[in-house]
Amino acid sequence: MPGRGVKIWLAFEPVDMRLGFDGLAAKVAHVLQQDPYDGHWFVFRSKNGTRIKILTFDGVGWWLHYRRLEKGVFTWPGVDDRFDPDEPGAVCGAGAGLDWRRVKIPEPIAPVLA
Repeated sequence: MPGRGVKIWLAFEPVDMRLGFDGLAAKVAHVLQQDPYDGHWFVFRSKNGTRIKILTFDGVGWWLHYRRLEKGVFTWPGVDDRFDPDEPGAVCGAGAGLDWRRVKIPEPIAPVLA
């Protein structure tokens, strides 16, 4: 999960999954109009919805995370959908492609002292 203060940007339009660091950074700069070097996470989806790439810069170098689902697809929010930024794991899917609209993160349980 990203650190405190890190924003997660979702690209609504699918991208060519053959793009690497430079191609995705160019998409961040020219399409999303954000600075790809600011340390935020930029999430891109394939056209068929079975793959995502997450691009981030940590101050030293680039990180490119790639995930491919064997079954199902990633449910991607539309331009007018409301997305809770406190629940980014719902897009990446802890298991298969979880539907972020249905995921509820439970409240932490206080430890029981014996």
